[in-house]
Amino acid sequence: MSDLNSRIEAMHRGDIIVASAFVIGLWFAVIFVAWATWSLAPSGLARTVLLIGGALVLIYNTAAIRAMLRHYREDRDFMYGLDIKFLDAARAAKGK
Repeated sequence: MSDLNSRIEAMHRGDIIVASAFVIGLWFAVIFVAWATWSLAPSGLARTVLLIGGALVLIYNTAAIRAMLRHYREDRDFMYGLDIKFLDAARAAKGK
């Protein structure tokens, strides 16, 4: 059983790393686009609207990823246990 727990923990840790990398990449991308296109906005009002829109995208996507990770943590034994079961079955079927 400890092998199953260690596999579940490894899969969960990998998902946390990938989700965190996505969020960090999203923040860098949005900030870079805002910086690179700042001079293209026709007016101060347009810049304000674009900044607010970008901030909302960052806030809501970050919150959604955090909620997803919280859900994964709550149900990880079931979700990852099911994944491991099917991965092991597929590996066994492939080996035959």
